[in-house]
Amino acid sequence: MTIAIERRPVPAYAAALAAAGVEPVLARLFASRGIAAPEEIDDALARLPAYASMRGIGEAAERLVRAIDRRERILVVADYDADGATACAVALRGLRAMGAVADFLVPNRFNDGYGLTPGIVAQVRERSPALLVTVDNGITSVEGVAAAATAGIDVLVTDHHLPGERLPEPAIIVNPNQPGCAFPSKHLAGVGVMFYVLAATRALLRERGGNASANLADLLDLVALGTVADVVRLDHANRVLVAQGLKRLRAGRAQAGVEALFRVAGRDPRSAIATDLGFVAGPRLNAAGRLADMTVGIRCLVTDDPAEALALAAELDRLNRERRSVEAGIVVEAQADLDEAATMARDDTFTLCLYRPNWHQGVVGIVASRIKDREHRPAIVFAPAGDGRLRGSGRSIAGFHLRDALALVDAREPGLIGPFGGHAVAAGLAIREADFGRFAEAFERVGREWLRPADLERVIETDGALAPGELDVSLAERLREPVWGQGFAPPAFDDEFGVAASRIVGGAHTKLLLERGGERFDAILFRSTAPLPGRIRAVFRPEVDTFRGSPALQLVLTHWEPAGSA
Repeated sequence: MTIAIERRPVPAYAAALAAAGVEPVLARLFASRGIAAPEEIDDALARLPAYASMRGIGEAAERLVRAIDRRERILVVADYDADGATACAVALRGLRAMGAVADFLVPNRFNDGYGLTPGIVAQVRERSPALLVTVDNGITSVEGVAAAATAGIDVLVTDHHLPGERLPEPAIIVNPNQPGCAFPSKHLAGVGVMFYVLAATRALLRERGGNASANLADLLDLVALGTVADVVRLDHANRVLVAQGLKRLRAGRAQAGVEALFRVAGRDPRSAIATDLGFVAGPRLNAAGRLADMTVGIRCLVTDDPAEALALAAELDRLNRERRSVEAGIVVEAQADLDEAATMARDDTFTLCLYRPNWHQGVVGIVASRIKDREHRPAIVFAPAGDGRLRGSGRSIAGFHLRDALALVDAREPGLIGPFGGHAVAAGLAIREADFGRFAEAFERVGREWLRPADLERVIETDGALAPGELDVSLAERLREPVWGQGFAPPAFDDEFGVAASRIVGGAHTKLLLERGGERFDAILFRSTAPLPGRIRAVFRPEVDTFRGSPALQLVLTHWEPAGSA
């Protein structure tokens, strides 16, 4: 696979940002990510788009207020990932604080499948709710909503996934991606949508003299966790939500469960950054839905007892270690299958579909992400789901909308795909085991139509070089403050360095001393012990190293090549 380093262009309005008081390096970074005005960096809650433009939210608030006033039983039906779990916790905490009688049900990935299915409705009926509220699911649950209506149960769908050809009915729907919704942010996670519904509900309660004392800002650490863990695009609205949640984490005002997730990982939530939500707390929460039952994750997020939260977080940590072991084994086997295909001259594909009958359906999404990163191709990984069916999870590259690709396969091959849904970069589906080969061929045809060979070359985007004196520990500390992530790429710089010294640490990593124009920098290259030449071109991020107590600059190398090789 060819790897090219490309520097992001810096628009002229970077100078205007700097003139408005934004620190020059940050001005360049923000401008190259499309930020043209200082207010687009402002993370105050007042910068959030108003909820009034979200289609269905007024009707949703009316129905929730009626349920609160009448003490009707509300049942929240959650998805089994981190977004679904946090959205469920936000719904329960917010609704209960407003006086609602609310409980939850989360489908089991292995027994129930995804979303509000007729089978889930059958379980719901045993608990006799008057109102179902879906979080992070429901927009494609046409049959499930119809079953609920037949049972006399009202349904409020809160979701962010792309809708299918038919919307579920009869239902109140709040989803910024539904037809006719004018809400400007189309990238809210499910937890963000639920947060907005609560805001509208509290406002209506206040207007009618009800219990509007709930402090919804206290829920923002949960909103931040679900938003980052779901890898949605960090547009301005999402950056505000995440920044506000991080401020509460750092101030020691997190929910007991969120703090416990950090503690069991050996991390201090008071120094949390956005990537900690995605790589520390998120995977531990997700592990419950991947290997067991997300009920334990939701219980961790709704308890106010620190001891109970810590015990539940410890169980999530154990499940996450198990998940890593299962995942590692599947990645090795998947890579072996890819290597065999390459040996047999079948490596000219534009897409990848992988399956073995011993694989675990709870981790196929993570494996697909690993394979997509390694091969830089859209990848779907399947595992048995029972009854002759396979469940697949896919991840995609820029320029290939995965959910739309599945929709095209479905249109061309009616009946080939079972339920499917998702986004541009991630999607899930079900097929019959006997149809795996047929599906792989149909998916590959779409790949060849939509992608060019150049699209399959990996491009590393960087923010270029830093001038002498700019690269120091102070810059590394300042770079920790903004919210970076999906669609708002973390800073990555590149430059040429002399390699003054290197040594192996931990048996698997290389510690380096790099030189550039009279300056010397400590650096580390993780998961590599290969010798480096005397001069390299490196892609790196500046980080704060506190290993010896006082903060020091360390460059973390993410890619290197011999100097002059470009």
